[in-house]
Amino acid sequence: MCLSLVDLNDSGNLPYGWSRYAQFSLAIVNQIHQKYTARKDTQHQFNARESDWGFTSFMPLSELYDPSRGYLVNDTVVVEAEVAVRKMIDYWTYDSKKETGYVGLKNQGATCYMNSLLQTLYHIPYFRKAVYHMPTTENDMPSGSIPLALQSLFYKLQYSDNSVATKELTKSFGWDTYDSFMQHDVQELNRVLCEKLEDKMKGTVVEGTIEQLFEGHHINYIECINVDYKSNRKESFYDLQLDVKGCRDVYASFDKYVEVERLEGDNKYQAEQHGLQDARKGVLFLDFPPVLQLQLKRFEYDYMRDTMVKINDRYEFPLQLDLDKDDGKYLTPDADRSIRNLYTLHSVLVHSGGVHGGHYYAFIRPTLSDQWYKFDDERVTKEDTKKALEEQYGGEEELPQVNPGFNNTPFKFTKYSNAYMLVYIRESDKEKIMCNVDEKDIAEHLRIRLKKEQEEKEHKKKEKAEAHLYTIIKVARDEDLKEQIGKNIYFDLVDHEKVRNFRIQKQLPFNSFKEEVAKEYGIPVQSQRFWLWAKRQNHTYRPNRPLAPHEEAQSVGQLREVSNKAHNAELKLFLEVELGLDLRPIRPPEKSKEDILLFFKLYNPEKEELRFVGRLFVKALGKPSDILTKLNEMAGFSPNEEIELYEEIKFEPNVMCEHIDKKLSFRSSQLEDGDIISFQKPSIPGGDTQVRYKDVPSFLEYVHNRQVVHFRCLEKPKEEEFCLELSKLHTYDDVVERVARQLGLDDPSKVRLTSHNCYSQQPKPQPIRYRGVEHLLDMLVHYNQTSDILYYEVLDIPLPELQCLKTLKVAFHHATKDEHQAFEE
Repeated sequence: MCLSLVDLNDSGNLPYGWSRYAQFSLAIVNQIHQKYTARKDTQHQFNARESDWGFTSFMPLSELYDPSRGYLVNDTVVVEAEVAVRKMIDYWTYDSKKETGYVGLKNQGATCYMNSLLQTLYHIPYFRKAVYHMPTTENDMPSGSIPLALQSLFYKLQYSDNSVATKELTKSFGWDTYDSFMQHDVQELNRVLCEKLEDKMKGTVVEGTIEQLFEGHHINYIECINVDYKSNRKESFYDLQLDVKGCRDVYASFDKYVEVERLEGDNKYQAEQHGLQDARKGVLFLDFPPVLQLQLKRFEYDYMRDTMVKINDRYEFPLQLDLDKDDGKYLTPDADRSIRNLYTLHSVLVHSGGVHGGHYYAFIRPTLSDQWYKFDDERVTKEDTKKALEEQYGGEEELPQVNPGFNNTPFKFTKYSNAYMLVYIRESDKEKIMCNVDEKDIAEHLRIRLKKEQEEKEHKKKEKAEAHLYTIIKVARDEDLKEQIGKNIYFDLVDHEKVRNFRIQKQLPFNSFKEEVAKEYGIPVQSQRFWLWAKRQNHTYRPNRPLAPHEEAQSVGQLREVSNKAHNAELKLFLEVELGLDLRPIRPPEKSKEDILLFFKLYNPEKEELRFVGRLFVKALGKPSDILTKLNEMAGFSPNEEIELYEEIKFEPNVMCEHIDKKLSFRSSQLEDGDIISFQKPSIPGGDTQVRYKDVPSFLEYVHNRQVVHFRCLEKPKEEEFCLELSKLHTYDDVVERVARQLGLDDPSKVRLTSHNCYSQQPKPQPIRYRGVEHLLDMLVHYNQTSDILYYEVLDIPLPELQCLKTLKVAFHHATKDEHQAFEE
């Protein structure tokens, strides 16, 4: 029998782009035995081209017409149909908090497995309350304290309106960025986290909470058959690992868990004082915990294929789990039978994918009501019971037919999304565990801190929303140049990221901004003159020209547009201030077209020091020789001191710093507003004082290429051993010689270096071959990033000799599959 359940009328006249997503079921009711009712479910996205959907086969007609089957009674067939049109979720605008009342967790790269576990633990209120009651102080930092990081995370999950980041928590685990991109074992993470919290709870008001919630006990026993001897060993557990393979459901797994093994034949048991005896070996439970965590063994090692495989078999789990069934067959005879071990399902953690990767998410009933929620990283959605249970059993699923009218064989496929962890809550403990958690359970210092963080976050969000109404003005002054040049920077004049920022409304008149500057620096408005910075073709920033009076009459926003037309990404200004004899700000002199504003730096070869000494206006037709006396005064030299002048032109990709002829005019030397001149005393060949960098160009070349390299022993890749200041242009031989000197080695060829992987934060798998790279820079570059780390090892023989040897891999295998390697010429 073939049935088309849903068919759209007049589908040819549907508007362009129309679609509807529907879930529907069809049932042929068994009028004698209701439980034998035949039912099928499917879903489909309907549109003009795919306007009908149904089942190619439902049941054989012979079965339908057979009166004894119960489908046809008194010539009547009862057909039930259910259709639910679902709203398609626009995940770009979807608001989890608004739609469900809950928020998700952000994925750091491969932390979905952790997110599903954290959501499960958070939605056990008694656990959350215990975490809140763990003692922490206001001086603790979340990134260094697991309790505080977890408190912070839970608080944000409870009170935030948006998805929450987990970086502070993973940092408290000691994970670096690389660890966050690795999928860890969920069961191991759960155990380690609980152990850490259990340890931190000792000696506090919440000591023992982890045991009270998750700890159960079982008895491992061996009982001799022919003599009176029995051995018992009590063990505790926080979770149980249940077999999936060969088991149809949870009960079958428990049956297998307590299955009795016969010890006989060659496998007899050595009983004390009785020798080898036939015996029975097994496990029985002494008690179960209030929160029962079941780890389903979806992954196992396949010895035939010598690899890990995922078990996607169908495996059912009930909404209500009765571990007292069959007169308590899972319990020891002396177990406390007054405790009713009836459990209700709280969480289903799901893995979707294969053994080498995939995605994790969780279905949770936060209040143990009929409503399930899917926690999938940042997104939380409402789901029905069937989605949370039956669709996570695994096994095979029948693919809906593309052409329902044809009676072709349905295509079945394996479902790679299935449950791997179940969390049950004992009914008798439900009221205690699912308790109310509110702000009074959170320490005051934590509430204050987290509320402040939330307020700052809201403030930043508001600033971001209003960003189009404001602009940032960065103001550099002479003081910034003096402070930065020779310390933070050597090239150019200033680092604009380290100067004073003013956040100003775009509609504010620029003259009002000058009043803000007057309040900040105590410089009268009439004494202020602002210059626009311009980005030149050589990628340097220089003060280009002063603002004209009509520009200062404009709004800040209009001036910003002028700045952008000058190829300046931001509104960067240089504040020119002139001081009178009493060192008070005065009105800057008028600037004519013949005036050029130049900036001057002084280089001291003995101290290897470069510093800013001031700025001057010069006449375009004037010569450098005209200002030598003034420069000597600025430098603190005698008036007639001979000095050499150099123009700093650019520093990327290569340094360009040219000597200036003091007899040529400034215009002839192509100097203009904003140019930089560095000067020094002339170097004296064969002088008493030996210097490394005799002039400005050689010093700037050194600064451009110098690199502090952090060396680590390859055997201890996390520990820094020493640092060396090197040049990126150093050859391979230069580098190993410096390392050998640092290590006190006579033979540099016994040093072998290995580069750093910037992504894994580990040494690269292959070391650097002898003279395999030309320069230090080649050793440090990793794809598009540059590292400052190298690993070294000291060899027993020179590296060139080692590389000429042939590698012979000698391996012997035993039970643990150890492999040993040796080298041979």
